Parts: sequence; structure tokens; C-alpha cells
Amino acid sequence: MNIEAIALFSDEEKDILQEVMNIAFGNATADLAEMIDIFVVLNVPEIQAMKVNDLSVYFKKNIHDFDKIWALDQKFWGDFSGSGFLIFPARSGKTLIDLFDTGDTEEVESKQIESLEKEVLLEIGNILVGACVGKIAGLLNTNVTYSPPVASQSESKDFSTLVEPFNFNQTAIIMKTVFEFENQHINGLLFLITNQDSIEWLKKALYDYLESFDE
Repeated sequence: MNIEAIALFSDEEKDILQEVMNIAFGNATADLAEMIDIFVVLNVPEIQAMKVNDLSVYFKKNIHDFDKIWALDQKFWGDFSGSGFLIFPARSGKTLIDLFDTGDTEEVESKQIESLEKEVLLEIGNILVGACVGKIAGLLNTNVTYSPPVASQSESKDFSTLVEPFNFNQTAIIMKTVFEFENQHINGLLFLITNQDSIEWLKKALYDYLESFDE
């Protein structure tokens, strides 16, 4: 975590949040692996906090390896509120389609391929974001609701539209992991960003989670 995260969370709170995130991200990739019958390699999640108006720069720094991207945005509400962002390099589209057995991409026109890529990305996003956020909510004894996911392709790397719903004067907690489909040379990024309104609830929920093991 960076300096602001240290100010927001104690060492104990950071450790508990890291444990919760490890479980949640692992649950999400297990659900996806079960659907497409392929092992998903997951990096240890990173947790940071920063001002919302720094998020666009943060995204650019973390997605600099991708020239053209697919970005999925799915919002969630409740005690734990925020957005899930799933980023894939656009070049991985055909392989993603093949993973879902949607047919021979060599016989499909480019516009149809783009539509299939979007459909597959929405399906993957529903699984990863939904399973991850849902597991966090379950572990911390709360419920969330979701908006329909929205997917778009971009070359400009202008991520301002992704952060517009957040209050630029607030602090956001960012939970990020890199994942890879084994033997497929596909990797992507999964970000969960929760807004400042959730911080006080989250701090209390983390302690309640820890205390549940002492009962």
C-alpha cells in the first residue's frame, strides 16, 4: 500500500483485507476455470489507496503494455460499493472466443469477431467481478447488487470515463491482480475500486471478520 493507505488502515486491517482479497480473487478464478475447463494463474492481489483524481494516471501506468484494450466496467452497491474493471488486450480476442467454444473464428467476419469478443468479455467479467465481489461481501457479512456490465474497446487509453462516477475529492481503495490463462499466452488485469463512503464500514467489517474466528 502507499502512504495514504497506511493512513487509512492499521497494519492489522491491511493484513485482514489482504487475506479476504486472496480468498475472493481465488474464488473468482476458480469459478472461471470451472466454466472454461482451464487453469487460471493468479498473482497475489495488490491493495492501494489514492485520490480519485489520480486514478486515470494509475490506469495508464498499469495498462501500458496493451496498445489496444477491451475494458469492462461493472458497478456494485451496498455497504461495499464501487466498480469492478476487467482489462484485456484486444489481440487476445480470438483466443478468448475459442476458449468458450463459440466456433471457428477463421470463418467469421471481423465485425462478427468484435461482437463475439465483447460477448465473451462480458461473460468473463460477470464471472470474475461477480464471484470476487460476492465472496468479499459474503466473508464480510453483507450483500451487494450489481449493474449490468458494460464493455468497450479503446485505443486512446483515456480512462477518465471509468472514474467519472467517483467523487474526485475522495479517496479510493484499489484492489488489483494480474491473471493468466495457463498455456494460452493471455493475461489481463482485474481491478476492484471501492469508494470512500465504504471505508468506515470496511474497517469495522474487517474486525468483525477477524473476531468471528475467536468465537
